[in-house]
Amino acid sequence: MYAITIPEPGGPEALVWDEVPDPVAGEGEVLVEVVASAVNRADLLQRQGMYNPPPGASAYPGLECSGRVVQVGTGVSGWAVGDEVCALLGGGGYAQKVAVPAGQLLPVPKGLNLLQAAALPEVTCTVWSNVFMVSHLLPGETLLVHGGSSGIGTMAIQLAKAVGAKVAVTAGTKEKLDFCAELGADILINYREQDFVEEIERATDGAGADVILDNMGAKYLDRNVCALAVNGRLAIIGMQGGVKGELNIATLLNKRAAVSATSLRARPLSEKTAIVAAVREHVWPLIDGGHVRPVVDRELPMSEAGAAHRVLEESGHIGKVLLVAPQS
Repeated sequence: MYAITIPEPGGPEALVWDEVPDPVAGEGEVLVEVVASAVNRADLLQRQGMYNPPPGASAYPGLECSGRVVQVGTGVSGWAVGDEVCALLGGGGYAQKVAVPAGQLLPVPKGLNLLQAAALPEVTCTVWSNVFMVSHLLPGETLLVHGGSSGIGTMAIQLAKAVGAKVAVTAGTKEKLDFCAELGADILINYREQDFVEEIERATDGAGADVILDNMGAKYLDRNVCALAVNGRLAIIGMQGGVKGELNIATLLNKRAAVSATSLRARPLSEKTAIVAAVREHVWPLIDGGHVRPVVDRELPMSEAGAAHRVLEESGHIGKVLLVAPQS
């Protein structure tokens, strides 16, 4: 088969479409012939040599895919050759085939095709685990999403609205904010022109955000805590704004607030399986019913993964960028 390899860390040009050995389905795994994968910020870090795959995962980038089951390993039940699926991966999505633990598979939702399904696993698992399983967002509460027009952001808006929460977003252009509004966002903040702490305070009559989903890390740490409500929860899922920041513990104590930081890729199989099961139970019915949908910015051939990485680095996209694999 062919896959995107990284002979040496570097820029987008470091991604090489090359012939590699076919994977096989081990015990508890299925082999998926990939139709599409999607680009995530973690892939850019891996390309730069800053985010290695966890032990046992494929060395190729790609944290999600869609495709068809072509082999079922021993000990697997509930899946058969020919099933159309999408999957959460520890790596290997940028390839024509990938071996996947059966617990990380999801069926393609009703009304979606295989290409669209590739945009779902990473964002649904990230949002559901952080906003609902860890931060326990409740109906009537306010969620602040940084990067509202990203793949994570567009899914977070929809899921929060589906459970009856109020949603605030930050984004850098009117076009992106307008799109967030179309998805249901209530409070629109242009971070280039407005201070999100002031805007959240104004929009909530001084109460603050009950939950904040943050992709920036250090740069926003102190301001995020200032923007939290009493008993608020800050969920950090990225470090685009750096890795070291200062935190005013007095503010955190006064607000009785909590700060959590999680990554999905390195979690043990049991935790990933539990998250995927929760997503199938709670999120898939919303997609099946047409209440939630994947947002796809563009599709590119998988062999042009470098161009897709440049799109993410330039931050001009809205939603997910997909990589379409050539079919054998």
